[in-house]
Amino acid sequence: MKFLSLSSLFKALIILSLASSVGAKEPKFYIPEAPTIGAAAYTILDHNSGKIIAENNSDEQRAPASLTKLMTSYVVFKRIKEEFISLDDVVKISEKAWKTGGSRSFIEVGKLIKLEDLLMGMIIQSGNDASVALSEHVAGSEGTFVLFMNEYALDLGMDNTNFENASGLPHDNQYTTARDIAVLASAIIREFPDFYQWYSQKEFTYNNIKQSNRNKLLWSDATVDGLKTGYTEKAGYCLVTSANRVGMRLISVVLGSDSPTVRVSETQKLLDYGFRFFETQSIDDVSQQVPVFKSEKSSIKVGVLSSPYLTLPRNQFRYTTQTIHLSEQLTAPIKRGDNVGELVLSFKEEVLARMPLVALEDAPESGFFARMIDSIKMLF
Repeated sequence: MKFLSLSSLFKALIILSLASSVGAKEPKFYIPEAPTIGAAAYTILDHNSGKIIAENNSDEQRAPASLTKLMTSYVVFKRIKEEFISLDDVVKISEKAWKTGGSRSFIEVGKLIKLEDLLMGMIIQSGNDASVALSEHVAGSEGTFVLFMNEYALDLGMDNTNFENASGLPHDNQYTTARDIAVLASAIIREFPDFYQWYSQKEFTYNNIKQSNRNKLLWSDATVDGLKTGYTEKAGYCLVTSANRVGMRLISVVLGSDSPTVRVSETQKLLDYGFRFFETQSIDDVSQQVPVFKSEKSSIKVGVLSSPYLTLPRNQFRYTTQTIHLSEQLTAPIKRGDNVGELVLSFKEEVLARMPLVALEDAPESGFFARMIDSIKMLF
């Protein structure tokens, strides 16, 4: 990247372009519509930028089935991180957990089982019995555990979600949306990278019974490394998947498909569409020296503190323009981190992103006479 020269100014404006685009003929960017997906609702999210690339009925409330276990695992991961519980904890299996119907890890009432094994049974085998056992160990009862689930859902911005149990067994007041599940999956990947690797494990053996992960994309697409399947008659066949290709991570959520085969094929369509036509770009190393008045320094470096991500049509980023707007003439004293304006990234006339611009270094005040001279300069 390079900036054009900065002239004397009252309200600073700096325009910069990527060096690779200079003299290049600007191509046309035509993005096809997302493929038709055989599902009641779907969404595909760029994990790093948070941008939804394609969606349909993504805010429609639907039964979550075993996708509920994503929140169950999120709560358990949180409590482990807070050192309230440990992977080495030994959990006594209650009669309620043992009797829980649906998919099972085949745990036995009264047995003492390591918490880590229960987590693996829930994540890989989708064990409802393991889910209930974990909830009782963490919160004393499944009902109390549900309070944690809904509290964390609100914290994550899952505003169209409500949980009534830890397993995903049918309940009239248990619901979520494709968008909310994508947000939850992204949070698991971001907050718990060490635990996330379990979602890519293809099989798990407990009590001499080996069961396979139901996410068949783990076998057919090497870039897929999670997350979870779900099915009830009300929910239909559901699948939330994450894949990492060419420096880009996408999360796909498909709810209400007609069969296990359809949920896999439609998820593959979404992933291929997202990776084929879009890219993730980090806005890093965007900084510039700008004048500062009444300071011991003649200029300071300004830029963005973090490295935000953008999702753009593939290859479009190199043709974008980045503009720095200073909110006013910079006058000392200025401290590192002070907001001094904004960085605007645009393509043609379209503004793609606006990011806070901050001072990247201190600008202490100069002496009295130097400040007087600068005051005169600022008048002209």
